[in-house]
Amino acid sequence: MANEFNYGTGRRKTATARTRLYAGSGQIVVNGRPFEDYFPRKSLQMIIRQPLVLTKNVERFDIKVNVCGGGVTGQAEAVRHGISRALLEVEPELRGALKRAGFLTRDARKKERKKYGQRAARARYQYSKR
Repeated sequence: MANEFNYGTGRRKTATARTRLYAGSGQIVVNGRPFEDYFPRKSLQMIIRQPLVLTKNVERFDIKVNVCGGGVTGQAEAVRHGISRALLEVEPELRGALKRAGFLTRDARKKERKKYGQRAARARYQYSKR
């Protein structure tokens, strides 16, 4: 891989993905492993490839990703967010297509904290009238 790269940070829930795009042949490496090994589910692999397929850049870039935190789905969506941001650095004219697809918007939904006096974030203990 060449030394010149474009960088994008993606986040989802508690997952953070630091993404580097190099000129190359379409190889994606996540945490030092091929992304097919790191994300064995086909649905997660599809999520990661979405911005590349949308912009027709599947075979144009080699992608190196360091991802940490969260679960597998959150990590996959963080990688998608990071790839989208890095693609934007390469070609700013892709902004319209990526924005319409919703890949540039950071999904701000997180797990709500548990409150005291309750069983969970919103669930209460059962009330007994008698």
